[in-house]
Amino acid sequence: MSPTKKPYNDIESGSSGDGTKPLLTAGKSGPESQYGTNKSDTGSDSGEENNNNMSSMTTNDQYYMGVDRETLFNTPEDGLTELEAERRLQLFGLNELSRKEENVWVKLALEFVQPMPLMIWAAILIESLEAYVHSSPDDVVDVLVLVVLQLLNVLVGFIEELKAGDSIAALRDSLKPEAIVKRENKIYTINATLLVPGDVIALGAGGAIPADCKLREGKPIQVDQAALTGESLPVAMFEGSEAKMGSTVTRGEIEATVTATGSQTFFGKTADLVQGVDELGHFEKVLREIMYILVALGVFICALVFIYLNMIGVDFWQTLAFNVVLLVASIPIALRVVCTTTLALGCHELAAEKAIVARLSSVEELAGMTILCSDKTGTLTLNKMMLQEYLPTFVPDVTREEVLKLAALAAKWWEPAKDALDTLVLNSVDRVELDPYEHTDYVPFDPIIKRTEATVKNETTGEKFVVTKGAPHVLLEMSVNKDKIGKEVEEKVLELAHRGIRSLAVARTKNGDITERKFEFIGILTFLDPPRPDTKHTIDCANDFGVTVKMITGDHRAIAVETCRTLGMGTNVLGAEKLPLLTAQDLEASTTLGRDYGEMCRQADGFAQVFPEHKYLIVEALRQQGYLVGMTGDGVNDAPALKRSDVGIAVQGATSAAQAAADIVLTQPGLSTIVTAIVTSRKIFQRMKNFVIYRVACTEQLLFFFFISCIFYHPNEYNADWPSYFAIPVIALVTITILNDGTIISVAYDHVDASIKPEKWDLNILYIVSSAIGMVALIGSIVLLELSLDSQSPDGLWRSMGLPVMTYGEIQTLMYLKISLSDYFSVFNSRTKGWMWSRMPSIVLVGAFILATTCSTFLAVYWPFGNGMQGIEWDLAVYCWLYVIMWAFIQDAAKVVTYKVLQSIGWVESVKVIDEKALKRGRDAVLGAL
Repeated sequence: MSPTKKPYNDIESGSSGDGTKPLLTAGKSGPESQYGTNKSDTGSDSGEENNNNMSSMTTNDQYYMGVDRETLFNTPEDGLTELEAERRLQLFGLNELSRKEENVWVKLALEFVQPMPLMIWAAILIESLEAYVHSSPDDVVDVLVLVVLQLLNVLVGFIEELKAGDSIAALRDSLKPEAIVKRENKIYTINATLLVPGDVIALGAGGAIPADCKLREGKPIQVDQAALTGESLPVAMFEGSEAKMGSTVTRGEIEATVTATGSQTFFGKTADLVQGVDELGHFEKVLREIMYILVALGVFICALVFIYLNMIGVDFWQTLAFNVVLLVASIPIALRVVCTTTLALGCHELAAEKAIVARLSSVEELAGMTILCSDKTGTLTLNKMMLQEYLPTFVPDVTREEVLKLAALAAKWWEPAKDALDTLVLNSVDRVELDPYEHTDYVPFDPIIKRTEATVKNETTGEKFVVTKGAPHVLLEMSVNKDKIGKEVEEKVLELAHRGIRSLAVARTKNGDITERKFEFIGILTFLDPPRPDTKHTIDCANDFGVTVKMITGDHRAIAVETCRTLGMGTNVLGAEKLPLLTAQDLEASTTLGRDYGEMCRQADGFAQVFPEHKYLIVEALRQQGYLVGMTGDGVNDAPALKRSDVGIAVQGATSAAQAAADIVLTQPGLSTIVTAIVTSRKIFQRMKNFVIYRVACTEQLLFFFFISCIFYHPNEYNADWPSYFAIPVIALVTITILNDGTIISVAYDHVDASIKPEKWDLNILYIVSSAIGMVALIGSIVLLELSLDSQSPDGLWRSMGLPVMTYGEIQTLMYLKISLSDYFSVFNSRTKGWMWSRMPSIVLVGAFILATTCSTFLAVYWPFGNGMQGIEWDLAVYCWLYVIMWAFIQDAAKVVTYKVLQSIGWVESVKVIDEKALKRGRDAVLGAL
């Protein structure tokens, strides 16, 4: 990227756009923005060097969208003509964001052609062909069942995704205020979307700034840029300063020339960063990987079975239909449905904890989050200045209360406070004590002289004096006690600046003198945007849970360092000079951010004086290093990073743009909800992981059982009237799928423990554990098949146990019941790392188990569907139950041994869970303090 061309003008520089430096840097906030500038840890004006550098980077653009800037923005006093405005509107477009629309019906249609739905379509097609060839009603039933499964698989996930917030729509909606424009020397109100570059607009107190603009001649104004930059207090802007769309005028009136509209504004470019994020979620990637592996295994096994059955002369269509339905029954059709439902139910839990989830898969990503990047202002802090108890005085015997009283007298205390500082000062004194005083003269705050002044008379005593409050260095220069206290004051101001504390000085005329105006420097008020009361508890809990918290703020470095120090986050805070300022397109296309900046971002405790592009870059660099990254914020400037992160969290009171870009929106003040959300998400993750282990185990049992039974078992060797290979009808496979996958959704309600460390999908471990459960169940099925086929032999083990001779149809039904029961017992094997009775299951899970197994048992005894299968006796069904229970204990033992072996070789860590009762006590204590 050319060094002379940057995507954004400098928000904080206050550059006039012509390379000149204004009298006061507009990026300052807090007391120094109105009353002067604290000194930074380098001894120079805080942020001045950075502002100058940024100004030089942003004032060299000669063209605006191909048009010479000097010509475009050299608008006469009368404003543009209507004809010229119309021409520019055609050339530059409406003052609205670029749109990236997506047709909802096209999106739905695409859901039906994803890998898993395509397989089900193939099964439906083949079953339909077989139904046509054989004219079999059983095949028609199979087709209908598969269609229902297809619709369920696609629609549930799609409907839940439609509930997600549309960040671009929210950003676009915020571009619809009206604007007061001057054209042909006429002033009137128009729709702000019709503004064009070069328009002259009127800005006034309380009004939103409808486009990026440069202030024209007039008195300075105060502008609140908190939503854009994170600055705590309004900033002073002068003629030539750049005011950005999305900010608000808090005091004053002035005309301005529009310099950028729509997507070319700071606001619009932020939106471009948001809408550029369009990537498959982490959870979707994991689900697809699991699906691909299971489908590949299923296709391989079914292909072998298909080839074998055709080689021994089985009907082609019958073989094809059996294999396709076996494949559909064995692979986890309901995987996405169950996981989506589990996530949706978890979202209701989070909603009860005042956290609204906009994107379902973000819950899973929150469970695995390892780094949480957080905006400072309004997120970690209260976003409002608070007067500190510490108030140094420089005159003997002057108390803190007397200094506060003098500061209040320098304001119009009988009127509503004009700004945040006056509000704090006036709220800190008893206004009754001010009743004897009156103003005989008053000079409101002037950004040029950086102070306010009042001539006060005490009606009771007749005493008159002048009191002033403002920038410490300004008041020190005009004080008669400068030589005596000058060094002490400068050291104190520098110390406060190093700690990020803003200062406001108070002075008054000595001995009541109002003619010679000999001011005496009295004291320094200290202000700080303090952390929220629950912030430190939240950060401590996050660290305990394996989540590293990093601060990313647009505020000054000294303030960021002090906030980090107060919160115990570490003080390695880097400035924006360490990071490049790339365009949205470059950021989206770059794949080397992790390599170039990832390690630096990982080691830093925070970043200060950053722009939205920097926040985006930091998040993406960490993601490219393999971390699951969360981001919290509340302003427009946080929106791109919120969208780019794996888990974007908008705090209570966030702008609509931040809320829409986020995955989770907090509706309660403070950050303690994040801790609760982490715990809840890890429990949800555990439920999904348990389900996946169960489903992989069932897939292995079903696939390998039919592979072995079809190829290696020949029923006609036991009875000449039986077929040459063993299989059960398609309707039995479909029934297993419906009952087990239909009721297994109950895992969403199971009792689980939250891991104390971030969760992750270790698919190798998952497959090993699943195989330990599934292979033992497979052995149990093979043994039962061997015994039941041998029931024809009077000397066989089956008959020796007093069990009856069985027909082939009864053997099929018995194996159907065994597979169905062992599938559901595998749920209990899968839900714990220890023995299955080590943690009580939920009532819902037990109820679903009873429902599914009862239905399977009654179907086995009273089999209604024919297809060659016959119902079995009740005593045989009871025997099957006892047999499955015995093997369930063997499966559980195999699982426990597997975990022990994996722990011994270091592949799996010992189980450590969060003590939720202790966590709740701590949280209640913090909320009680609030």
